[in-house]
Amino acid sequence: MNIIKYLQAQGIDTRKGCQWLVKHQLVQINGDTIASDKAEVQPENVRSLSIEGEDALIIPLPHFYILLNKPADYEVSHKPRDYPSVFTLLPDQIRAADIQAIGRLDADTTGVLLITNDGQFNHRMTSPKHKVAKIYRITLKHPASDTLCSSLKNGVLLHDDNETVAAQEAILQTPTTLLMTISEGKYHQVKRMIAAAGNRVAQLHRQQFGDWDTQDLAAGEWRFIQPDNA
Repeated sequence: MNIIKYLQAQGIDTRKGCQWLVKHQLVQINGDTIASDKAEVQPENVRSLSIEGEDALIIPLPHFYILLNKPADYEVSHKPRDYPSVFTLLPDQIRAADIQAIGRLDADTTGVLLITNDGQFNHRMTSPKHKVAKIYRITLKHPASDTLCSSLKNGVLLHDDNETVAAQEAILQTPTTLLMTISEGKYHQVKRMIAAAGNRVAQLHRQQFGDWDTQDLAAGEWRFIQPDNA
């Protein structure tokens, strides 16, 4: 891969800016200074990248996958209206790429958020036919019994949608704490399902999405992951 294309893919700068950096010998890969804009790079062999004497993040190429523990009061949008964009939690290098969240979380919802520049992987994770499980920890406004779980598993009619939707699993941990598993991704689905079953959501946390949970990530932290099916 040409060094200029590599640096652009890393989100370092524009083509012209990357050429300037190489021309002035301000780029080092694996400790070696790059002296020509004709140099070739094997992305999988890059262990360190330095720009103007500063270590730079190495983004996996051509596709990368990010697990982020979304905090509350962030919008999953590149053009937020009321809160900061969740993408501002990522380095500028990554934000320079064509990244999208896999599904959405409301501003007040926390937990697992996957982000990628791989459109095909995004589609596989969100397509209803692939039935990728998402587990939510729901704090209920009103105490509930197992009757609520039965209603959710049997299916509830979503208001204004004229469609019955069922949870794959619903388990009460406490009278006001519910774990619910779904595989669809309808607009405000969890909140609408709970409302249709006769309760309200006081707090919502996505505990798991497919194979991933937040693990040891604090709110707002992220890391690269490598899915088996990518």
